[in-house]
Amino acid sequence: MRNVPAGPVLGAVVVGVDGSAQARAAALWAAGEADRRRTELRIVYAVDLERITRAASPRTIDEIYRAGHDLLRDTVEVVRARYPDLAVERELSRRDCVPALYETAGPHDTIVVGNRGLGGFGTLMLGSVGLDVLAHARRPVVIVRGESAGRVEAVVVAAVRDAGDADWLRFAAREAELRDASLKLLSVWNPLSRVGIAVTMLDDMNEMARGAERHVEALAGGLREEFTGLPVAVEIGGGMSAAGTLVEATGQADLLVLGGRRRPLGFGPTLGRVAHAVLHHADCPVLIVPRESARGEEER
Repeated sequence: MRNVPAGPVLGAVVVGVDGSAQARAAALWAAGEADRRRTELRIVYAVDLERITRAASPRTIDEIYRAGHDLLRDTVEVVRARYPDLAVERELSRRDCVPALYETAGPHDTIVVGNRGLGGFGTLMLGSVGLDVLAHARRPVVIVRGESAGRVEAVVVAAVRDAGDADWLRFAAREAELRDASLKLLSVWNPLSRVGIAVTMLDDMNEMARGAERHVEALAGGLREEFTGLPVAVEIGGGMSAAGTLVEATGQADLLVLGGRRRPLGFGPTLGRVAHAVLHHADCPVLIVPRESARGEEER
């Protein structure tokens, strides 16, 4: 494996489980990520005590807690069978799932969830709770989808929009380094999104495309300089659908990395419609990295 240079801090990995097959797959993916980072894995199951005590008897509550402890124990056993030297912590939280995840995760940690499940953490991808944790992500969040087994070469794909992506692309480069993978910067350029119906501008499309490529190449050059030895490729994708191009790219990727949308004045969602579509249809895990706020802005 290459020497990992100084760069973004990759902390511990926090994964939410609920007993579903998807959550178990997420826990194993999270364990592999923690193993690559040489950090600890924290496995969390949320009970949401305040909600269940309104409708459940003390006996039912005890059974729920017992089932939660059993699930955590079994998940730890599955993880340690594959990663015997990995440091693993488990936590049964009495809070709702989203606060439980954020309470457990430190400022440099990464949160991992499956794309669907039996409820609770397993619904994070499609349910309103999941959209909230992703749309207002204050830490990197991974939705585990698809399988990377059997792919000939390890590839991390990063979806690039503009020069403002430089802050989180270093995170994608670190992920590629950890996997001994190459990094592909994929920029989807749709000329109609730039010129609308102004037909008189069509003669300038080639120059606009070259300009977009120059911006991405500049980002790639900076990454190659910092992450010595990391193969960084640039691809300018065309077509009418940015989401479709990104989803197609996930078929050959081990990980797709997206930057959270920068929020004016620090307010509003960080997850746009393209990211929504990709999260529903990707064939590999998707990592959302919050973009740094502009000077004077505060992450919420």
